[in-house]
Amino acid sequence: MEQIAETKHEAHVAEYKKEIVKELVSLINEYPIIGVVNMENLPARQLQVMRAQLRDKFFITMTKRRLMHLAIEQTKSRKKEVEKLEAHLGGMPALIFTNENPFKLSRTLQKSKSPAPAKAGQTAPRDIMVNKGATSFAPGPIIGELAMAGIKSGVEGGKVAIKEDTVVVKAGEKIKPKVAEILTRLGIQPMEVGLDLVAVYENGVIYGRDTLSVDEKEYLSRLSNAARWAFNLAFNAAYPTKGNINLLIGKAYNDAKALGVSQSIFDAEIIEVLLGKAEHQMLSLKTTANIQVVEKKIEEAKEEKTAESKPEEKEEKTEQAEIKVPTREELEANIKMREKQREVKEVEKIYHDLHKKAIQEQDKKESQ
Repeated sequence: MEQIAETKHEAHVAEYKKEIVKELVSLINEYPIIGVVNMENLPARQLQVMRAQLRDKFFITMTKRRLMHLAIEQTKSRKKEVEKLEAHLGGMPALIFTNENPFKLSRTLQKSKSPAPAKAGQTAPRDIMVNKGATSFAPGPIIGELAMAGIKSGVEGGKVAIKEDTVVVKAGEKIKPKVAEILTRLGIQPMEVGLDLVAVYENGVIYGRDTLSVDEKEYLSRLSNAARWAFNLAFNAAYPTKGNINLLIGKAYNDAKALGVSQSIFDAEIIEVLLGKAEHQMLSLKTTANIQVVEKKIEEAKEEKTAESKPEEKEEKTEQAEIKVPTREELEANIKMREKQREVKEVEKIYHDLHKKAIQEQDKKESQ
């Protein structure tokens, strides 16, 4: 009996409806990207203009919701989870077919929209706010009308001024007639006329309005920050990548060089730095301990020559000279200075040995 009833029902379905469903099935199977748009409150004239503008990029079709459901049901065996689109067929739905990616589709439709005044009974797409500031109205009944719409106002400089920012309609609420009238008189156009993209299907995934309306600048900014944070993390953790390997090698070289200098490790790359460091320490010690350094050999030679020519004067000077006994601090300073001098000589010897060895290796390479 059920089969007979179903057969009779199909027999009474108009032929043009079958053709519409057949065309929708073909389009759903053909295009990889399927969008659902809500054309509620969209003037017919503007719809024709938008269709003409988007004809080369998208294909838009509008029909009864039931026929859309039938077409989607017939294609769900071939299109993975395409039936999820049925939950978004609200308002005055239309299907849009394209080969473009969902986000490019959303941007194109968003750019094609234009601002429009609010009408009573329309649903606010977002919070509608009236900002504080002066208006062009002279004092009068307008103050009471603003108050009826929930807007605080007063008189400033002979004109009506709105005292504070006020949200007159919250997102998702219906716009009241008085509020729509006040918004129009204030020149506020909170609505957008155009194709309202509700959802987009792509390879089993449904992208909602919130996902599709992503801010490109904010997205690029977040992407840039993520790349910078990832680079800093990899560099600080010494994790080598193609982007930071040169910097890591340079850092490792500088760290090794600094370690060698701090620990006085003899190496051809830092020997000159070590020599300079030792000389600086020696001069610092000399200045701190007030050590007088003289050329001993020259002074001794002069004294011997003078003693040979005038032995009597030498005896007198020896008798008259005061014997100066160094203090403990002076002795310790002299000892430290001699130790530093020995270290410098050892470093110089190592440097000369390394230099000599390098010359020998160079000569050996040239002879080969």
